[in-house]
Amino acid sequence: MTAFVDFHDVWLAYNDELLAKGQFAVEAIDLKVREGEFIAIVGPSGCGKSTFMKLATGLKRPSKGTVIIGGQQVTGPLKITGMAFQAPSLLPWRTTLDNVLLPLEIVEPYRSSFRAKRSEYAAKARALLASVGLAGYEDKFPWQLSGGMQQRASICRALIHEPKMLLLDEPFGALDAFTREELWCILRDLEAAQKFNVILVTHDLRESVFLADTVYVMSRSPGRFVVKREIELPRPRDLEITYTPAFTDIVHELRGHIGAIRGQAGRPAGATA
Repeated sequence: MTAFVDFHDVWLAYNDELLAKGQFAVEAIDLKVREGEFIAIVGPSGCGKSTFMKLATGLKRPSKGTVIIGGQQVTGPLKITGMAFQAPSLLPWRTTLDNVLLPLEIVEPYRSSFRAKRSEYAAKARALLASVGLAGYEDKFPWQLSGGMQQRASICRALIHEPKMLLLDEPFGALDAFTREELWCILRDLEAAQKFNVILVTHDLRESVFLADTVYVMSRSPGRFVVKREIELPRPRDLEITYTPAFTDIVHELRGHIGAIRGQAGRPAGATA
């Protein structure tokens, strides 16, 4: 089966000087993701998770190797992806509805027909907002929304142009535990309904196990994938599963891998295991 996302021996140095010194942010990345798969990437701080996301969006091109997404080699920013980050970054002068509509104003083929089809696009945005519990908040400004509401709107903005892949970089990291779990369920339901690919970067191991089909652990910098853990918990998953031994065993296993990586980082040069 042809992979939807295919990284083949990808290395990235951030500039020519670092490349000449052989100093890479990520190295030897090999990854194949099937269409519709939800993957999560975890690892210690500074290991290259966000660098990987830049490669997956086309914001950075590899120093070595190839990135193929949707059958096309990535040579620049991709239109078939949507992105959401830890900070919702909604424009404060635009209403919730207008923030969600923003990609349709700037991304073709929607941009050229935006004025003519604005009412149609607005109806689509309202339906998407309603699906995440924001019906009635379309005309509110970001400062009138809670952090969790802002992040829901940010995810709607990332999905309004029906991307084939959603890229999430620590999207729930700044939220309280209850709001975070609520948004896990919203994302679970959106992905189940629309069947887009998801790449989630997170520090939250429970989040990765609850949401993903496969979790990858990155080594310390220069980052490479050192563990691939398929999550064989049945779907659909509800929050009750997070209290089961099967779930907590996987979380503890992943924590052990990351703890081992951190332990290696703390060893003196030349030390052995």
